[in-house]
Amino acid sequence: MNVDIAPMVPEDFDEVTALWRRSEGVGLNDSDRREKIDAFLRRNPGMSVVARCEGAVVGAVLCGHDGRRGYLHHLAVDADFRRNGLGRALVDRCLEELKAAGIDRCNIFLYADNEPGERFWKSTGWYARDLKVLSRDIVPV
Repeated sequence: MNVDIAPMVPEDFDEVTALWRRSEGVGLNDSDRREKIDAFLRRNPGMSVVARCEGAVVGAVLCGHDGRRGYLHHLAVDADFRRNGLGRALVDRCLEELKAAGIDRCNIFLYADNEPGERFWKSTGWYARDLKVLSRDIVPV
């Protein structure tokens, strides 16, 4: 299996969102519209990545930072390509980009009931923190 990892570009949007929609544990909302993802990619150039096999997107992750902390969103690997290190390779690529940008710590957000996702993250060196995430919509939904 020959898989290439490359920076995500706006033209990847349709394939990437299709992967996210069919991936358990990934929740999409209004902030995942094309124009919002395009803005995220422009704000964090070269940090988000896609994996392609024979031209098709088989993995993707959004990566960015606020100047202080890095953040990964929506890591997904196609079911036929899991358990072979591709998720880890995508994350490692993102962490390299963050390190090059001078970012020392990275956070992820994980649904509390996403047990397979939690197993993956913990098996790759991530740890739980004693935090809660609170949200507030700025624009009425």
